[in-house]
Amino acid sequence: MAKMTEHTIGIDISKTHLDAFRLEDQAARRFENAPRGFRALIRWLGQTPVARIVFEPTGPYHRAFETALSGKLPLVKVNPLQARRFAEACGTRAKTDAVDARILARMGAALKLEPDAPAAENLFSLKDLQVARTALVKERTRLRNRSHVQLNPILKRQIKARLTLVERQLAELNAEIARHIACDKALERKREILCSLPGLGPIAAALILTFLPEIGTLDRKQAGSLAGLVPHSRESGQWKGKSFISGGRKPLRDALYMPAVVAMRFNPDLKAKYHALRAAGKPAKVAIVTLMRKLIETANALVKADRNWVPKPA
Repeated sequence: MAKMTEHTIGIDISKTHLDAFRLEDQAARRFENAPRGFRALIRWLGQTPVARIVFEPTGPYHRAFETALSGKLPLVKVNPLQARRFAEACGTRAKTDAVDARILARMGAALKLEPDAPAAENLFSLKDLQVARTALVKERTRLRNRSHVQLNPILKRQIKARLTLVERQLAELNAEIARHIACDKALERKREILCSLPGLGPIAAALILTFLPEIGTLDRKQAGSLAGLVPHSRESGQWKGKSFISGGRKPLRDALYMPAVVAMRFNPDLKAKYHALRAAGKPAKVAIVTLMRKLIETANALVKADRNWVPKPA
């Protein structure tokens, strides 16, 4: 009996609609970016065996789509920059919603992209809270900087009042994030393991759990790569450039910086590593990035083993 063809679907998501393209029979269809449209999309797919549905994240516009269909259909979320580079490699210069849907389908089939693991509903709420918290932290920094140079007494009073409000809102968000994690026993256990590492506190642990939900299921290189902390070499012929880090999940990388600075002083293993790198002539920033990578790799290994960090015996 012949095996049924598994279809690859590309979907370009905009504010009001979804442009879908089925690669195998070249069928295209537009749906509303709303629950009614999601139901129509499922009906359009019918009994068709689907290998993957490829889409790009589009800020707030893909959230409802991903929430409604995650776990029901094999969704694959791809980096928009990589999708654009794939289109250019295919010689496609035009950029419309229909063209983007076709390119996404071709990319999914050519690279044989595997579906993502279904996202936990709790994770979406955590991400929303963390994004709002990051905005408040930036606002607090901006207000503090302005308060140092402001001389007008009315403006200084207003800045002080806004700072008080921002601090109160930050405290509310921190408490809500902690509550979300405490409601999930698996997440709570992971946070306990992360907080056992010298340098990682509850806030940094919550950021890691939000932006690296795969922690504990990755190998060593994957953990560093997802954080964008694996250096890339640049060589051509006899020329050798400096290695650099790039890509990965920036919020995760940002969350690891201050814990690495703290670990540099209070984590005996990482402290020894930092001084060894500096003694070898490495710049301070390079040494700190190395500690950031070691920190996330150690955290991933501990979560995988389901054990807390303990200091090495003398």
